[in-house]
Amino acid sequence: MNHGVVLFHTTTSALRGEKALKKAGFPVKLIPTPRELSSDCGFVIEFQNASLEAIQAALTAAGLEFEIHPLP
Repeated sequence: MNHGVVLFHTTTSALRGEKALKKAGFPVKLIPTPRELSSDCGFVIEFQNASLEAIQAALTAAGLEFEIHPLP
């Protein structure tokens, strides 16, 4: 199980990603981009206790471009 954030290039993509992950059953939250991470979009999707591979698979299936950043 992991904790991290998913970065997107646009707010629209972040909203689509949130919808896709919630539909797939992940308990995710849209939050402002942390200062230590650079992003074209002002929001990231935060996830906890989820497989990085499963998050990646759901977002890829939704046709989204993204970057996953694991957090401690």
